[in-house]
Amino acid sequence: MELQVRNPGVDYMIERVLDFQSEDTSDFWSAPLYHFYPQLDRAYAAALPWQERKAYFSQVLRQIYAEEESIIEDKAKSYGAHWASCKEQITQALSDAFAIDCNAILNDMVCNVSLNPIEPRFLQSHTFDIFYKNSANGAIGEAIHEIIHFVWFHVWNQLFADSYEEYESPSLKWILSEMVVEPIMRDVRLRSINPYFPREKGGCVYPYFYTMQIEGTCILNTLWEMFRSMSISEFMKNSYRYCLVHETQIRQHIQQAEM
Repeated sequence: MELQVRNPGVDYMIERVLDFQSEDTSDFWSAPLYHFYPQLDRAYAAALPWQERKAYFSQVLRQIYAEEESIIEDKAKSYGAHWASCKEQITQALSDAFAIDCNAILNDMVCNVSLNPIEPRFLQSHTFDIFYKNSANGAIGEAIHEIIHFVWFHVWNQLFADSYEEYESPSLKWILSEMVVEPIMRDVRLRSINPYFPREKGGCVYPYFYTMQIEGTCILNTLWEMFRSMSISEFMKNSYRYCLVHETQIRQHIQQAEM
């Protein structure tokens, strides 16, 4: 596995920010931008037509980027150096988790260090974004999360031979992939280098998964019991089957949490 960490430039950052600021985006996704950038007037932005709102975001974010560019460049170097120091440990842990040689895959990954507090990932290009306000340790924790997705769907696709188009939100396959990060991350080689792993430190998955109870048990614990007692292929089959059975309850819980 190889990872290039870079500053993708302000135009890219603004495009990714706008992905989470449309009219139909819930506060769960849109609000963090205003939390981290009080320079943005939320009431003013909300009153603007969409094209004018985009121009307003662009103007303010370009000003912020001009002030923070050197910090972003330094963070890219810092994150890259920390990845290099952790790479072997992460690769071995994921090779064991997925029963494949991860040295032989994902040699084209790119991490974009960004102004965007929301950190999207793009499965087919093996690209993901990291918020520049992370520490180097925090960036590694976030990177492990995204790399688990890449390996998960690499193995999943070989097993099921389905389409990558089925792996995006709000697909149940996407929901499962977000949940399984936590049981996989329980490996001491991964959790020990992820400061966000403990729930009280933010957690390594969306917060609503920690409170999701299915048949009286936290779904993450159920998935952990499956993961540690099955081969990866059996885990993928059985965990997805379990989610299909409980899909209505899973989706209701997420919908309520994101309102």
